[in-house]
Amino acid sequence: MKKSELFFSALQVPVDYLMIMLAGFLAYILRINPSIQESYPILYQLGNRQYAEMVLMVAAFFVIVYAIDGLYNIRATKRISKEIYQVFRATVIGLMIVIVVIFLNRELFSSRFIILSGGAMIVVFVSLGRIALGLLQRFLLKWKRIGVHRLLVVGANNICSSLRRKVKMSPELGYQVIGHIDEVDIERIKRIKKINGVDEIIQCSPNISRDKLLNLKEYCMQNRIEFKYVPTLLQTSNLDLGVFLGEPMIKIKSTPLDGWGKILKRGFDIVGAMAGIIVFGIPMLAIALLIWLESRHPIIFFNERVSHKGNFNLYKFRYIKNKYCHGQQYSSEHNRRALMYLKKLIEEQSIKDGPIYKIKNDPRRTKIGTTLERYSLDEFPQFFNVLKGEMSLVGPRPHQPIEVEKYEDYQKRVLTIKPGITGMAQISGRSDLEFKDEVRLDTYYIENWSLWLDIKIILKTFPALLMKRRN
Repeated sequence: MKKSELFFSALQVPVDYLMIMLAGFLAYILRINPSIQESYPILYQLGNRQYAEMVLMVAAFFVIVYAIDGLYNIRATKRISKEIYQVFRATVIGLMIVIVVIFLNRELFSSRFIILSGGAMIVVFVSLGRIALGLLQRFLLKWKRIGVHRLLVVGANNICSSLRRKVKMSPELGYQVIGHIDEVDIERIKRIKKINGVDEIIQCSPNISRDKLLNLKEYCMQNRIEFKYVPTLLQTSNLDLGVFLGEPMIKIKSTPLDGWGKILKRGFDIVGAMAGIIVFGIPMLAIALLIWLESRHPIIFFNERVSHKGNFNLYKFRYIKNKYCHGQQYSSEHNRRALMYLKKLIEEQSIKDGPIYKIKNDPRRTKIGTTLERYSLDEFPQFFNVLKGEMSLVGPRPHQPIEVEKYEDYQKRVLTIKPGITGMAQISGRSDLEFKDEVRLDTYYIENWSLWLDIKIILKTFPALLMKRRN
């Protein structure tokens, strides 16, 4: 999902709201026009302020109706005729509800002229607003190449040739074919992605083997590439059936965290992080004071981690002795010594198998650091990582580069969304889980995300923190 698509889809909400209000106010101005009053005298008493308040509420109601009717579904481009029909249909539904409510309570409002003329103008103004946004989006797609989906076609048949021809003839659709290969070749796809970037891959040869199709699907899911293919024997519950440029296609759904899901989760993260900073502000100050009294500064250290967009600095309360810390605030020589000691401890005292290490009886910890790590109190500063957009409240835990470089291919799936402060693994065993089980839980979360799931994980995190970890 392109940022421009998210932007224009989000922008449609306030634009629709403004257009509905404009229609409502214009209908009122027409109604109080003296020439119209001569033929249709005003039989109701409603002040300007009362009417304005009513228009604000009715406009919000119509936006909700539009949302329920699917008018805010995120798509790169939309057919204008179909969109106008959807606006007309949703507006009629909204008007019918308004008319029923007024019929049941006639004291609310009873101007048929305003209701009918306002409804007609809503259809016109909302449609014009959407047409204007659509034209602007198509202009940016066609001439500025903003929001263009880079498409890689895989296969050698007439379907592939037809798709390429249609994309080339219709740049306003928002697609650009950046490559075409005859058969699945993951290494070649990686090279194309590195040079040109790839947003979508379409496998349009129905004769592909099941193993190759599964490998291509897995590669796309690991690299956040939208994957479509013509129907074959591959079966999955995570799919959408549809038509792409006149051809039947099956699209693999990587995660619900695209489109409005992404916007909704980001809004939830911002509100939750701000609430967390307010609620835990005093405990954070107390922890900072205790760290300073025990071993002075730095109180916060930056721990390099890997996310879905590369490396970033994870904020943590310092729970290990200063000479063993490593990060950007330390000199290269200091980091070299600290990492050498860490490598020695991993070899001698790690109690975990696989890419993730867990040092038993870590001698680097300070006295207060033992308590901070055991109850995850060192994680509090990560609320600021969430506000910066580097992390989410809920998601797979971010790991260090020295761990990520040891991931197997299927384990890289956890790098396809923002890492989180807490997650499925944290409420199911925390750091005591084997990494393969952690990946399994995080993959389930990625494929089945919902806002309610985030809320449940957060609520279950607090009792999980009281469970004692292995040292």
